[in-house]
Amino acid sequence: MSDLKLAFILPVTGRFANVPIPVLFNPSEYTIEKGNTYQSTTLPGMATPVSQFVAGNADTLSMELFFDTYSPSLRKHFVPPRSDVRIFTRPIAELLEIDSTIHAPPVVRFVWGAPLGSPLGLHFKAIIERFSQRFTMFLDDGTPVRAIVNITFKEYKTVSDQLAELALESADRTTLRTIKEGDSLWYLAAENYGDSEQWRAIAEANDIENPRLLSAGRQIEIPPLE
Repeated sequence: MSDLKLAFILPVTGRFANVPIPVLFNPSEYTIEKGNTYQSTTLPGMATPVSQFVAGNADTLSMELFFDTYSPSLRKHFVPPRSDVRIFTRPIAELLEIDSTIHAPPVVRFVWGAPLGSPLGLHFKAIIERFSQRFTMFLDDGTPVRAIVNITFKEYKTVSDQLAELALESADRTTLRTIKEGDSLWYLAAENYGDSEQWRAIAEANDIENPRLLSAGRQIEIPPLE
């Protein structure tokens, strides 16, 4: 990974927007976590509750960053060797504080491996959810010169961003489904729409008056939700 460009944290909002904060050394690894929230709903005539999709959870990016100002090789960063390592860690910690110009902590981007706008590398727009620093080496006067930072970024998307993505991902075509023994409109709605309450859309599209009476082998339409 030594050939990768140096990673940095770029504030997107607030007083220091577009002023990059270098991480000094690229992380040796990082973790991206994804998750969804589901709700279990008991449906009439079914032995097992149906899991309904409620919402997606924001992705999180976690990593450990190493900071060392003891090494003389840091002359390339225009920092005198054996400087206080908090020169590098303090600006990151301050990103968790409320910025007076936006009345909230700033939104940031973690950028690594390729410039902004490139489809390559790691570009993660987020807020900083957790930050901890551990100082591991000191000069005789107590000045810390090495630190390990554990940081977690939580993905940040505006309502407009999410609505645009939802429009691209929504089902927009009618599909056909053959009824199997044990199927119900509640189950089909939960399976296709993530919401059992949308069973009426299927009933209306197929002129089903009694949703409890479904004949196995019948082919029905699953319409797109408007």
